[in-house]
Parts: sequence; C-alpha cells; structure tokens
Amino acid sequence: MSDIVGRVSALQRYPVKSMLGEVRDRVRIGAMGVDGDRRYALIDEETGRVATAKHPRRWSTLLQCASTTGEDGSVTVTLPDRRSMPVTEAAEPLSELLGRTVHVADERAAGVVLERSDPLEVLAHGIDAEFDPVLLELGQGAPGGAFVDHSPVHLITAATLDAIGVGMDGALRYRPNVVIDVGSEPFVENGWVGAEIELGEATLRVTLATPRCAVPTLRHGATERLPDAVRYLLDHNRVEVPGFGKAPCAGVYAEVVVVGTVSTGDKVRVG
Repeated sequence: MSDIVGRVSALQRYPVKSMLGEVRDRVRIGAMGVDGDRRYALIDEETGRVATAKHPRRWSTLLQCASTTGEDGSVTVTLPDRRSMPVTEAAEPLSELLGRTVHVADERAAGVVLERSDPLEVLAHGIDAEFDPVLLELGQGAPGGAFVDHSPVHLITAATLDAIGVGMDGALRYRPNVVIDVGSEPFVENGWVGAEIELGEATLRVTLATPRCAVPTLRHGATERLPDAVRYLLDHNRVEVPGFGKAPCAGVYAEVVVVGTVSTGDKVRVG
C-alpha cells in the first residue's frame, strides 16, 4: 500500500515555454502532462531550435514575459513593457524584443532540440559570456505535443525549496508543476525515482531526478539574479542522472500512469 507522504501545496503551469506562468488551485493531468502546460514555444527561424532560457545569453529575456490562459483556453502573452496580445499574434513583437526572428509553435515536432548552457560556465562567466551550448532533444520521456524538457510532469518538495533558501516564493525559479509539502526532509524526491505517486485522481511514475541548468539563477520577472539557486545544489545535492552524469538536482520528472484532476490540499501517496 502507498504511504501518505504529504499534501499538494501549489500547482503551476507555463503556457509558453520559458515565460512566467500561472498558479492554479486545480489542474487536470492528462497523458501529455498538465493541461495547458508548455502548450506553446518559440522557434528560432535561423536554427530551427526551441527558444529557452537554458541558453541565457540568447533567450533569458523570455523570463521577463508572462503567459496566461483565459477561460476560453486562449493564451495571452504580456511583454516587459506590459503590452499584451494573443500568443498567435506575438511572433513579431517577440522577435523585436529578442533581436532574433522567431515564430510560435503549438506542437512539438519529433526530434526538435534546444540549446542548454553549462550552469557552471554561467556562474563563472555570467550570462553574456560566449561558449558553445549543448544540444538536447526535448521530451525524450514524454508523448508528442507539449514542449516539456523530459517527462510530462515536474514535481518538487517545499522542503527542498526551503533547504536551497528560496522557499515557496522562489518556486517559480525551478518551474515545477506540483509543489509537495512533505515536512522538513529536503531532497526526499531523490528516493522516489521508479516509484508511483498518487495525488488527487492522478497517478504518476517518477522517471529521474531533475538536473538543473542556469535558469534558476536568472531574473524571473521582477526578481534579481540568484547564483545560490544552483550553487547550493552543486554543494549539497549532486545526483547521477542518465545522460547528464552527476548533476546538481532539485525535484523530479514523472510520467503519467493514470490521468485525473489534482487540487491544492490533496494527499500525496508514494509507493
């Protein structure tokens, strides 16, 4: 029998990849993840690659933009100057903002890649330093559709956020879908790999620990840069992750076993 380990303390989704997202009291988790999560992404016209703040020199400005979902399911993008527009009309103003021509995509193409900078290089030399990013294929642990990095759902515990020193207010730096209150033991998620997690009506299976890039260290909206958002993990939570080696990790990825609705306050069972 699964053991109750805690409760869902926050739910978030990010309608456009690498933009600020939205807090929800209730979400539906389908086969492709949280409904409406990473539904859109920007594609660099020159390279054909997905625009992501994992390559901060080129794309960190995306973290100054917000994306929200209306009651009719339509997505609105708000730029740093507070101009708002439907995501379907955002390509031109975003190209002007970013200094590169982009278009908006609503479905992840097979084999599409993103550019990921080494977080150690970013910490050592800053976000504007020139170095070659690593190319990563998106969604290797997810069915086609949403622009998720690996598996469909990303979870982290409140205790882990507290240990890092960011707390619940800093959860957006790690861009989770589900924050779980498990008490005071940080990084307990590391032991969930391979286990099934029941929360609300949904059941997930944890696939791997989440290797952290430079994104948590960057400005998100009005926040300032925070190098310790990854530096603490380098010192206290390096985990062996297939394809990444021994990487600084916080939180876990999970695939969907049973679809269903999840609400804040729901019990979380791991077994």
